[in-house]
Amino acid sequence: MAQAHRLSAFFAAGATALVLTLAPLTGSAQEAPAVKDFASFVKELEADAISRGIRPETAQTALSGIEHIDKVIELDRKQPEFTFTLQQYLDRVVSPQKVEKGRRMLAENREVLAEVEKRYGVQPKFVVAMWGIETDYGRVTGGYSIISSLATLSYDGRRSAYFRGELMDALKIVDDGHIKADAMKGSWAGAMGQCQFMPSSFLKFAEDWNGDGRRDIWTTRADVFASAANYLSRTGWQGDQTWGRAVQLPANFSDRLIGLEQKRAVTEWSKLGVKAANGKPLPKTAIEASLIRPDNGNGAAFLVYDNFRTIMKWNRSTSFALAAGHLAEKIGGK
Repeated sequence: MAQAHRLSAFFAAGATALVLTLAPLTGSAQEAPAVKDFASFVKELEADAISRGIRPETAQTALSGIEHIDKVIELDRKQPEFTFTLQQYLDRVVSPQKVEKGRRMLAENREVLAEVEKRYGVQPKFVVAMWGIETDYGRVTGGYSIISSLATLSYDGRRSAYFRGELMDALKIVDDGHIKADAMKGSWAGAMGQCQFMPSSFLKFAEDWNGDGRRDIWTTRADVFASAANYLSRTGWQGDQTWGRAVQLPANFSDRLIGLEQKRAVTEWSKLGVKAANGKPLPKTAIEASLIRPDNGNGAAFLVYDNFRTIMKWNRSTSFALAAGHLAEKIGGK
């Protein structure tokens, strides 16, 4: 996961991932596919998969009948760019409907979420918030064939090495028996399941909570919650802290103090005149925080903690991380 973010990916898909799971924009635009014919390329992929230890029958079955999806290339090439203020973004992503549904989902799954918290140290409201932003609590997970989409993107050449690796990981997931190839659905870019993991993230972080031998992030909520919590836990989550808080800045506050690269104890920010959003003093704590102003130095300011940085490992977007923090607070309280 933790991948390049485009607002358009979220709004084009309705409520689905912003993703964390879109691929890094790396690789040379000059790369060309190894072969011109897609069917021949698929045969090459099959041989590659077998050479990597995938069982021949798995590779043959999973890759037989896949198709080149022109729409995937269109979406990859022409992702529209939108400009939203932070407040416009939060109004869309942290809507009253999303908050109400999140509270209901938290209540419905409270018992398993509490057990997940005991094991991974991630507060339930944050697990539910990530679930809600990514797929509207499992409602919108994407209908593209992951195998066909990744094969298409591998063939395309622009980022072929990255997507070929993800395809091989997807085949390993099938080979390990977690899901059948024809049921492996997700976004056009390869993100899967209710927590929208790329295949590589699945192999690193997905969990089999109910012990049935399958890490099922598609239909088993307990596995979804455990997988999301495991991801956050293993990338630095602090279970005794929150994400941050909105703040007020004094007049003529120096822009040189703003940015994630700047870290000071909350008590030090207080000495510099920073206050809570309601004008009250900040809590007296030595927790280190950074000050950010997402709207190019205009609008709201936030003190953010290391958990905010962990959310940004899930999705490298300050807007996404702020939305996750705000939604968690509204779902489960501060």
